[in-house]
This record gives sequence, C-alpha cells and structure tokens, in this order.
Amino acid sequence: MTQKDTEMENVDATAPPDAESSRQQPNGTAPAANKKDEKDTKGDEELSEEDQQLKSELEMLVERLKEEDTNLYKPSLEALKNFIRTSTSSMTAVPKPLKFLRPHYPELTALYDKWPVGDLQNALADVLSVLGMTYADNNRRDSLRYRLLAPSDEIGNWGHEYVRHLALEIGEEHNVRVEKEEPFEDLMNLALQIVPFFLKHNAEADAVDLLLELEAIGKLPPFVDKDTYARVCLYMVSCVNLLPPPDDMAFLRTAYEIYLSQGKLTQAMALAIRLDDHESMRAVFSATDDVLVHKQLAFILARQQIWLLLDNDEVQECLSNSRLSEYFLFLAKELNIMDPKVPDEIYKSHLEHTRGGPDSGHVDSAKQNLASSFVNSFANAGFGKDKLMIVDDEASSWVYKNKDAGMLSATAGIAQILLWNVEQGLQDLDKYMYSSEEYIKAGSLLGIGIVNASVHDESDPALALLSEYVENRSVPLRISAIIGLGLSYAGSQRQDVFNLLQPLIADTSLSMQIASLAALSLGLVFVGSCNADITEVILQTLMERDETQLSDKWARFMSLGLGLLYMGKQDAADVIIETLKAIEHPIGRNTNVLVDICSYAGTGNVLKIQGLLHLCSEKAESEQKEGEDASSQKVDDLYQGYAVLGLAIIAMGEDIGSEMVLRQFGHLMHYGEGSIRRAVPLAMGLISASNPEMKVFDTLSRYSHDSDLDVAANAIFSMGLVGAGTNNARLAQLLRQLASYYSKEANSLFMVRIAQGLLHLGKGTMTLSPFHTDRQILSSVSLAGMLAVLVSLLDASSLVLDTAHYLLYFLTPSIHPRFLITLDTDLKPIQVNVRVGQAVDTVGQAGKPKTITGWVTHSTPVLLGHGERAELEDDEYVALASTLEGLVILKKNENKVEEE
Repeated sequence: MTQKDTEMENVDATAPPDAESSRQQPNGTAPAANKKDEKDTKGDEELSEEDQQLKSELEMLVERLKEEDTNLYKPSLEALKNFIRTSTSSMTAVPKPLKFLRPHYPELTALYDKWPVGDLQNALADVLSVLGMTYADNNRRDSLRYRLLAPSDEIGNWGHEYVRHLALEIGEEHNVRVEKEEPFEDLMNLALQIVPFFLKHNAEADAVDLLLELEAIGKLPPFVDKDTYARVCLYMVSCVNLLPPPDDMAFLRTAYEIYLSQGKLTQAMALAIRLDDHESMRAVFSATDDVLVHKQLAFILARQQIWLLLDNDEVQECLSNSRLSEYFLFLAKELNIMDPKVPDEIYKSHLEHTRGGPDSGHVDSAKQNLASSFVNSFANAGFGKDKLMIVDDEASSWVYKNKDAGMLSATAGIAQILLWNVEQGLQDLDKYMYSSEEYIKAGSLLGIGIVNASVHDESDPALALLSEYVENRSVPLRISAIIGLGLSYAGSQRQDVFNLLQPLIADTSLSMQIASLAALSLGLVFVGSCNADITEVILQTLMERDETQLSDKWARFMSLGLGLLYMGKQDAADVIIETLKAIEHPIGRNTNVLVDICSYAGTGNVLKIQGLLHLCSEKAESEQKEGEDASSQKVDDLYQGYAVLGLAIIAMGEDIGSEMVLRQFGHLMHYGEGSIRRAVPLAMGLISASNPEMKVFDTLSRYSHDSDLDVAANAIFSMGLVGAGTNNARLAQLLRQLASYYSKEANSLFMVRIAQGLLHLGKGTMTLSPFHTDRQILSSVSLAGMLAVLVSLLDASSLVLDTAHYLLYFLTPSIHPRFLITLDTDLKPIQVNVRVGQAVDTVGQAGKPKTITGWVTHSTPVLLGHGERAELEDDEYVALASTLEGLVILKKNENKVEEE
C-alpha cells in the first residue's frame, strides 16, 4: 500500500460520522460541506453498492423537491416517508436514510418556509419532524416543532424510537413554557396521542413518566384497559416513595381510580388506606354487592385499625376483629405451641455463665420479678393461659410477688396474655377490680384497655368501665384509666373519648403527668386525623404552663400527642410548626421536631432527612448554666434525640433510604452528643422492627457494651425490638451472654429480660413491624404505639427503669400476628397448599416474572417472616385478596371445574 493510500485511510477514519453522508452535495449547500469535498470523494469507496444506490435515490428525491414542478412533490415525499419507515424497524444503528438525509436537513427546512400552507407543507413537516431527531442537539427541539406544525393521528407509524424522542422533547418544552408562563395545551394534546401508543407497546413506564412531566397524571385512567392496568399501577405505586408531594398523592389517587375502574377492589382498598380517605374506602365497598368481597375488604381495614360503620352486621363483625383471638388460637393449635412458657424456659439460665457466686444474680429480686412478669406476658401474649398469672388460687398468683408499681404492670400483664379475647379477659380481670391494693386495681384498669386493643366490641366495655376512673383522686387509677382508653380506642377517632380526656389537658391545676398522658392517649385515638380541637387545647396548655412544669419529664408526651395527630399528613402540619415557634421554652423546639417527623412518617422525604441530619450536627450548649439542673438540660437537647428517631421514622418506608440512614447512624454514634447517642440504638431498632438482620443486631450488640449505661440499655431494648416475635437463635444467644455480663447491674439486666420477652413475643408468632399488605401500608396506630415507648426510653432511667415501666404496654397496639390463614366462604379455616418465599420486585419486568424466589410449599395456616410472600400452589381456589397475608377468603375456582 502506498503512503498516499495510508493517508487516505487515516483521514477517513478520523472524519466525523456525518462526513461520509455529506458528500456529493449540490451547489449552494452550507460552506462547511465544500471544505469536506475532498474527503467525501475518498470516502465513497467505503459505501457498498446497495448503500450507494440508496444514497443516490434519496438525493434525487431531495433534488425533486427543490424543482419548480409541484406535481413531483407529493410522490417524492411519499417515497421519502417510505424509505424512512421501512428502515426504522431495526434500531441497532442509526437508520441509513436518516444518516444520508442529515446533510440535506438545512435545505429541507428552508424549503418548508418557502412552500405555501397546505397538505404538501404538512407532509414535508412530517418528514422534517423525523429528521429532526438527527439534529437534536443545541435545544432545538425540531422534532416537536414540526410535529406541532403538522398534526397527525399516526405518530406511531414512525416507530418507537421516534415517539420516545418526541416524549423527551415534550417534557423539555413543557418546562421551558412553564417558566415563561406560556400556555401548553398543544403539548398536552400531543402527549395524550402518545400515551395510548406507549401503553399498547409495553412501555407503561414511559407513558406514566410523560404525564408526570406534564403534571397531568390524572388524565391516565381513560387510556388504561384490562391488559395494561396491572403493570401501570405496579409502576405507579412503586414510584410513590420517590416522588415529592403533591405528586406522590396524585399517583396514589390515580392508581386507586384505575384499580376501582378495573374491579380490583382489594388493591383499591390498600391505596384508599394509604390515602387515608374514608370516602374512598366507602366507595370501594359501594363498588360491589358481593358480601364475601366486603368481608375481605373489612379484614384489610381491621388490620389497619380503621373504624367504619357499615350496614351489614356480618361485615361489621369482620371489621371489628372480634374473631381475631379465635383464628390466632387455631394457628397455635395447628403449630402445636399451646403449652404455656415460663420465663426460665426463655432465659435458659443454666446456659448463662454468671460471674460471681450462685446468689450474685439476685441483685434486686423485686426488679427481676417485675422483669419476669413482662417476659411471661409477652411470651404468652394472645394464648390465654400461662403458669404464673392466670392460676386457680388467686393468692398464689405471681402478681403478689411484685411490689407497688410492679403490681400494676404485673396485673396488666394478665390482659396481655388474654390479648384480643375481650370476654375472657374482662372475666379474669374482674376479680382484681375489687382488690384493696391500689396498684393491683390500677393494673386491672390498664388491663381492660390492653385486652380491648385492636378489637371493637359493640357494648364498648372499655369506655363503660374506665370512664368513671378518669376523674378519680388516686393518681395510679387515673393514669391507668387514661392509658387504657388510649390503647383500646387507638385509631377510632371516637368523640366520646375526646369529651372525657380533653378537660384533663386543659386543666392547668392537674399534674403534668396526668395532662400529658391524656394528650398522648388522645393522640393515639385520633392518630393522623389533624383534629383542630385537640391541637388547640394542647397548644394552649403548652403556652399557659410555667417553665418548671414544661421541663417535667412527662411533658414530652404532651408534645408526642400533638405529633401523632399529624401522622403522615405532610404539609398539613406546617401551620402548627409555625405556631410552635412562638413558645420560648425549649419544649417549643422539641415539639416542633416531633410534629415534623410524625407528619412525614414513612414518606422517605430526602429534604426532611437532610434537615434532621443538620439538627443532629448542631453542638448543644454543653456548658450548664448556673442554677440549671440536669433535667432541664436534658429538655434542651431532647430535640436532637427526636431528630435521630425522625431519621428512622421518615426513611422506614423506603429500602434505599433505610440503608443510607443506617450508615448515618454509625457516624452519629461516633461524633454525636449524649442525647444523640441514646437515640441511635432506638432508631436502629425502629427501622428494622421484627426484621433481624445480622448487620443491624451485630451493631446493636456492640453498642450494648457501651460505657454509657443509658446507651447500653437502649441498645439491649432495640435488640429485642429487631428480633420481636422471631425467636431468632443468634439474638437469643447474644441476649443470654448479656444477661451474664450485666448480672450485677439491675437496670441493664431488667432491659435484657424485656428484650428476651420481646424476642419470644407470642412464642414467635407475632410482629411489631408497622408495615403490612406486602409492606405497602404503614399502620399509623402501630407506629404511634412504638413511638410512645421509644420517646420514653430517651430518658429511660427516670421513666421505664424507674416506676413508669407500664409505658412498655404502649407496644400493645403494635402487636399483630404474622400469620396467613385461609378461610372458606363461611369464614372457617381451610387448609390449602401455598408457596412461601422471598418477595421479588417485578416492577417494569417483561412478561409474567415470578414474584417469589426460593419458595417452600406449606399447608396453611403458615407464619410469614419479614420480606416473605405467599401464593397459592394451584388454581383450585381463587383468593379474594390480592396479597396472601393475614386472613384471606378463598372461593372455589369455577373455571377449573369446567376444564375438568
């Protein structure tokens, strides 16, 4: 090969991709083309004969369009269209016609301006719109410009890539016009032409994204049909956590409307619950007359603890959860776990290597007896029998082995064992109602609240029995009645409970303890309701009380009560947050943070998380002012503890956010102040409640040996929270080691016992996770109960580890069985085979991908772990619920019979 040939190859190899397509240009083209002439003639050799012929034909057609004879225009344009369309089928490379026509694009655009308005000009605009894809740089948006100049009903004929490009330009143009405040109806009309094309060609995500870009997601439902709704709604619902308000609610609302229009009522109900819209819930009931479907919808609402009044008594019974105890005991019998457990079986003390002599473990027998009361009630929760409390000879009951406030918690523990069984529970508590011991009587009042939690009885026994003690002179009786009302009517928004408790908050002569617990109970009853009357009373009280009262350790529950009212309501709390700034006492700031984190619970809002991290990074004024005691200092920096809990509360709805927040907790633990370090373990426990991940509980295990005993105690409690109801063997072993490590430290040992009780909650059949229905729905009531306990643990030594251990019973509304029980049409349990495996995210995947992996076949009833999903093994039955979880009604599959 000569040197000249080599040069020629080098020149052509480095030439821009457009160079070869701009050769043999007629006179009058852009000056840049003339400079390339020499390169072009050399590059000709590289084109195959077929390509050369195509190139020549295209150039001839362009030449014809420049001639005077208008009769040639139409056939030439048709031929150009034909060439482009036939080549667009393969998108592995730039289609050759587009490549060869690109150099002529400026001439063709000039022709468009010269031609008279009419069909021919529109046809040319049609071609230019497609060619505009090759000139997509410099924000020209020519494809869109010429498409708007030549409206057409057949956009899809140009191929998928063209339509996607057009959608991209529509989004860009829309943003520009919104900034300039120009109208964009034409863009909207074009987008509504593109959406059906996307839906028809399995590009549901593109259709949704386009309408999101135009802020018109509400226009989607008419275009969705029975073939596309499932993929559209799955994509939309999975986007919700990643969208800023108000788009997130708009997406939920649109997906709800699509499900409702397609008759998928259980999915629609799940979204109505997430919208927290009672009207939408009633609309789902109204959409069908099928009583069985109504019952299934009622089971879903009952799991969320939403109280609605319905016409049908049978459906109302399902909604009231009145048979929950019966179904739970059926599960227990099937799994053969009815035998009561005693605390020693859980402690396995013979495996503990206790330091010191045999008596060294008895640090404080009253404290340890109290711990055993809690462990016994947690382990046997819901089973209705145990070996310590519910005994024939009342005098030998474990209750009497406790003293003072310990008797209160022990008596309430009887109700925990009889959880959800209202009739039996009231019967067993009745004898303690007449006790001469004030604390035992108080415990029975608290027990009435516990046994009624999550279950609604028409006769309202809790209200009838507790209301008379709300004004009682005895503080323990009064407090127990107040908390009992909060637990039994959590989430009910009952006006009569408001009438009873509201005066207690407003009365400034009452102690802060009574007023604050009344506010907390009302917060639980009216969780997420934005109730203006309660808000007003709490704000008024915070402004009227004096500094010493506001610095009281109980005042935090007043703040929490206000926060719970705005649970998940996002910007609805903005006005309250502004009002709180007027309170000069530090409690104003603390309450501000609490209301803010509650209002964005489970949203994954990144901006809020950034704001909370900023609060955590502030250095608290460490120099204690003269005359200021330690308790008021604690009040000052309490907001940082709330901010840490807030990180978990906001991020818990979204997996990536949770991962990132767990990483932040490590930094906060390293560099944070005391109040932050106390809160970090609690936040870690909350974000993985009943989800024993190795990396989380190993980190907590490290923190449980912290030199600050408050941090260690909270880390131990969180280990119980992470493993709640799972019987996790590794955690049980770690807790046994901690029991021997802290055998001489009464408070820490008490926490170890509580954690052991939580780990074996309901003998491993229950969960504290606030998420249900395939982890889609966040239960406000469950989260509120856990939050009450965690807020009290921020100052554990003066509350839970002192005499206020009964606050641990605020966990009761968060306790739910993690079963799947299949019912026949008469609501009697039936056994069918189901596959249980790890849930797989199938959003946007083609075809019909498997929704579970690594599955094992079981016969119902079965227990579902965190992140597990169940599906029916065969098609003998059809499930009325979209998610196999909790109580699911099955119907015989009629189509199956016909096939046979």
